[in-house]
Amino acid sequence: MGDPRYGFESFDCAPGLRLEAHERVAKLQFESLNRRLDKIEQLIERLERRLWLTVYGVVGVILAQAFQSILDVTP
Repeated sequence: MGDPRYGFESFDCAPGLRLEAHERVAKLQFESLNRRLDKIEQLIERLERRLWLTVYGVVGVILAQAFQSILDVTP
């Protein structure tokens, strides 16, 4: 009952074998595509972290300059 072709006699023919080969190739291509997409997602996450660190660094520098200018004004 585990056979997907239940009820049909099992025999090998060229079109059937070609279809199975295409299905295996398509499965491998989708698996490869999914792996590439996972890698791209990881790269995007790393880039996003770097971007936020840069934004926080720039904001920190601006706040430090503002604080220093306030300290320079008040004696």
